[in-house]
Amino acid sequence: MINYRKYISGITVLATGFFLAQSTVSTVLYSPNFDNQKTGLNLPSPSVAIEKAFLSPKELVDVSVNTMMADPVLKNATWGFVVYDPKTKKVISSYNENTPLVPASTTKLLTTETALNLLGENYRWMTQLEYSGEIDENGVLNGNLYIVGSGDPSLGTNKAGAWSYKEIVSDFISGMSREGIKKVNGNIIIQTALFKGNISRLPENVVWLENNNYYIPVGTTREINPANEKLIVKKGNNSSLDKKYFYVSPYANTMVYAEKYEGDGILTTKLPDAPAFLANTFRASLVKSGVGVTGKVTPNMTDATSGRKMISVYKSPTLADIIYYTNQRSDNGLAEALLKTVGFQKLGDQTTESGRIVVNEHLKDIAFDVEGLNYMDGSGLSRSNKVTPISQVKYLTSLMNQKYYKTYFDSLPIAGQSGTLKSMFVTEGNGQIFAKTGTLNKVKALAGYIKTNSGRTLVFSLLVNNYAGSVSQVKSKMEKILQPALDL
Repeated sequence: MINYRKYISGITVLATGFFLAQSTVSTVLYSPNFDNQKTGLNLPSPSVAIEKAFLSPKELVDVSVNTMMADPVLKNATWGFVVYDPKTKKVISSYNENTPLVPASTTKLLTTETALNLLGENYRWMTQLEYSGEIDENGVLNGNLYIVGSGDPSLGTNKAGAWSYKEIVSDFISGMSREGIKKVNGNIIIQTALFKGNISRLPENVVWLENNNYYIPVGTTREINPANEKLIVKKGNNSSLDKKYFYVSPYANTMVYAEKYEGDGILTTKLPDAPAFLANTFRASLVKSGVGVTGKVTPNMTDATSGRKMISVYKSPTLADIIYYTNQRSDNGLAEALLKTVGFQKLGDQTTESGRIVVNEHLKDIAFDVEGLNYMDGSGLSRSNKVTPISQVKYLTSLMNQKYYKTYFDSLPIAGQSGTLKSMFVTEGNGQIFAKTGTLNKVKALAGYIKTNSGRTLVFSLLVNNYAGSVSQVKSKMEKILQPALDL
C-alpha cells in the first residue's frame, strides 16, 4: 500500500505551477465568443491531470484506494481490494486483502466453476416419459405412464433457452401419438428416485428481503402453493405511503417486515415441485386432447424400471448455457440447483449439505486458499458466507489454465454492456471489465478480470461490507477505485 501523504506536498507544488501556467495560457487563448457557447467542456480537474502526468498507473491505483479510505461512504465500512497480475503471480495493489468478507453473489463464482469442473460444459438434465404394460389393438395402454425427473433446475422456465411446460407437454403428447396410445388405463407416476432427501432447512442467515425483492432461494417447494405467496397489506389507512408489507416464509412460518416497500410487487419464487406440475399439466392436456387417463398423478420413488419403454425424452440446455444465464442474471435458484446437482453426482444425495461438502473438497483439491473461507450456500444469499479478496483473485487466476476457462469467462457480465454490470462503467471501463457482481443490504461485491488499455489481463476482487449511503453511491466509489487500473 502506497503512502498517500508523501504525494500531497509534491502535487501541491505542481498544482501551483499548473495554475500559473493556466492563467497565462488563458490570457492568450481567451475569446469573448467562448462565453456565448452553450456547451460545456468536460475537462479533467487540474489535480487529476497532474497526477496522471507525474504518477505511474500503479501509483494512481494506490492513490485511488487511499483516497477512498477517507470517503464518507467507505471510511467506516469494512472492505478489501486486490489487483493481481496472473502472469507474474504478484499483487499490484491491495487493501485488507486477507480480511474475510461477505461476498454476496460473487459466491456463484465458486458454485458455477465447481459444476463446470465436475460435470463438464455439455452436461444436460434429462426428463423422460416412459410407459409400462401393453398397448392393445384399440390403442389402450393397460399400464402406467412415468415421468422420470433428474433435478433439471430450468424445467419449464424458459431460462437459458429451456422449453416451457407447454412445449414439453406438446412433445410428450406427440410421443404418445407415435406410439398409438389413445387411452391410458393406469396412473401417471412421477419418479424422482434421485431425490434422496429434499432439504427443508435453510442455510444459516439467509436473506429474505434484499433490494425490495423477495426470494425463496433453496429447499423443496413441494407443499407450497404459489397462490398463497403474496404480499399482505396491513389493514388501516388506505394511503399507499402508510401501507406495511409482510411476507410469510413457507419454511419458518414467520413474517418478514419492511418499513417501506419500493419494489414492483412481483414475488420471485419457484413452482411447487416442478415434476409434479409438469405431470398434472400433462394429464390435463391429454384429457383435453381426447386421450383419457383413468388413474391419477402420483409420486413413487422406488417403482421398478424393468420392462418399461421410452416414449420421449426432454433434454435441458447445456450446463454452459445454464451457467451463462446464472452468472449474467445472478439467478439464485439456478445456483442452488447447481450446488445440489454436484452433491448428487459425487455423493448420491441431492441436498445443500452434500453440495457444500463437494464444493469445499473441490476447492481444496485445486489449492484454493481456504483461510477465511466459509461457504454456506450456492447463491451467496447467506450472510454467513465469507471469503478473502486475495483468495478470490488467486482462484480466478488458477482457472485461466482450465479447458473450460473460455466458457466460464464468457458467462461473466461485461461492464457497460451485459448482465448485472450493464449499468456500471458505462464510460471508462466499458467492455473492459468482466466480473460477477454481488449485492445484499449494505454489501456490494465485484470480482473478475480486467482487460487494461495496454492489453494486459489482470484479476481483481473488491468486496465492500457495511458501507454508508445508497447502493448507487457505493457503486460509484467502486468505479473510482477500479478505473485507474485500466491504465496498468
